[in-house]
Amino acid sequence: MGFLSGTSLIPRPHKGFYGWRMIVFASVALALTGPGQTVGISVFVNPMIEELGISRTEMSTAYLIGTLIGALALPWIGQAVDRFGVRRIMALVGALFGLMLVGMSLVTNIVGLTAGFIGIRMMGQGALSLVATTAIALWFTRKRGLAMGIVSAAGGVGMTMIPLAGERLIFEFGWRNAWLIEGLIVWAVIVPMAILAIRNRPSDLGQHVDGDLHAPTDAPEVWGVTRREAMRTAFFWLVTLAVTATGTLTTAVIFHQIDLLGSRGLTPTQAAANFIPQTIATLIATLGIGALADRISPRAVLITSMGMLAGGLILGTQVSPGVVAVAFGMLIGGSGGAMRVVEATELPRFFGTLHIGAIRGIVTGAAIAGSAVGPVLFAIGLSVTGDYSAILLISSAFPIAVIVAAFFVRTPRHGAPDAQGEAHLIHEA
Repeated sequence: MGFLSGTSLIPRPHKGFYGWRMIVFASVALALTGPGQTVGISVFVNPMIEELGISRTEMSTAYLIGTLIGALALPWIGQAVDRFGVRRIMALVGALFGLMLVGMSLVTNIVGLTAGFIGIRMMGQGALSLVATTAIALWFTRKRGLAMGIVSAAGGVGMTMIPLAGERLIFEFGWRNAWLIEGLIVWAVIVPMAILAIRNRPSDLGQHVDGDLHAPTDAPEVWGVTRREAMRTAFFWLVTLAVTATGTLTTAVIFHQIDLLGSRGLTPTQAAANFIPQTIATLIATLGIGALADRISPRAVLITSMGMLAGGLILGTQVSPGVVAVAFGMLIGGSGGAMRVVEATELPRFFGTLHIGAIRGIVTGAAIAGSAVGPVLFAIGLSVTGDYSAILLISSAFPIAVIVAAFFVRTPRHGAPDAQGEAHLIHEA
């Protein structure tokens, strides 16, 4: 049997449901996407601009191109997860992500920088995040919302530590060695964890989804509709639009937050401190929405997330030091945390998990593309009007439109899956 096969000598069901350990592993993987996330890259921007002799515009353009091109690969990465399993793809992605981070330490010009951004955005922010959260969808059904909330919260906390660690590494060893060290850490943690600890699905250990000891033996372990069928439903596009709105607008706000809040009377220190209520709200939303997602209508959860986003953007036009600034940060952070759980739980609920990698690859790719465009749109709005108010108000129309659409879009229904787990949508109700 190959070293990346699905079976192992890990304890059987009477030793405990392995899905809870998968939550820990997925949280670690999600945290280590940090070097490829905007927050992790941000601490490298100034020292790289200074040493490479490039302008901030050139740096931003390289980042934009890298993010957009990196997002294009995610649909195929999602298909690979469905075909080869979480375990093999996580090991491969971890190896490539580490390689790309090491490559960033060798950058000498704008071309190499752009290529590096393509690699770390594709493998870090995109692929590793997609694989980690998809793994949870395969181990949980009834408790999927709770499990995803825990992973998103724990992974998010770990992710916030990455820029702090990166800044310290840059101070001690320089930015080139900092990239190198981050790459070595990804290799040392993700690749061994994928090979030795990750398991594709419960049946690899003789277990059942959710740890159910009395699951029917004649039902397929996983079921699902194809990506093509999912994309024919209005519900798929509703979720995609909601995720894209969140990725585009929260990234834009975070990218320009110091300047935005500074224009409203906050000092740079106060503006930076606003990340604290954002982080707190993200944790509350991921855990709270995660627990509720298993019990309430997906429509209500999605509307709640979009409502927080629209409210935060509108409040951003009236921000002032104090309580209003804290409320602004919490609405923006809460909307991002809530939507992360919505996407990861509702798509498997209605489309199954047989082809969930391919389905989520499209949605994740759209969100990442949006995160590349958002900061540019806000910068254009600022240059045209001289203030952030207009672009904030215009942007709020996006989540409001999604809320309106949510009242009319019906949720999918499917027929019984066959012996291979294939199901077909029969209508939307």
